[in-house]
Amino acid sequence: MPDEKNACACNGGVTLIFPCSGAADVGEISDRAARVMAARGQGKMFCLAGIGGNISGMIASARGADQVLVIDGCGVDCAKKTMEERGIDDYIHLRVTDLGMEKSKSPATQERIDSVAQKGKELLSN
Repeated sequence: MPDEKNACACNGGVTLIFPCSGAADVGEISDRAARVMAARGQGKMFCLAGIGGNISGMIASARGADQVLVIDGCGVDCAKKTMEERGIDDYIHLRVTDLGMEKSKSPATQERIDSVAQKGKELLSN
């Protein structure tokens, strides 16, 4: 039986969603939008910390996915930088602040969460 903490989810037809889940309001929006997308069957939310923690199976899963959506809350781009640090560069990038939401001034309302989830869906459809 494979070691689950290092297991790869490399089965075909996979869309993975990596939100930054940062502490700022826009990070919360990224996290909750990813959860909405996953609940709607638009992809599987995956653990960015596992990528940063250099968990081999998680990195293999990200590299083997058909599509990867990386959602950052702000221009610091922690999620994007984490992926690049591990050599993962085939992904679609979405930044919450690029949608007109200002960091520390954009509470995580359902309207904002749905807006980011919709943009993520559109990007994955292109």
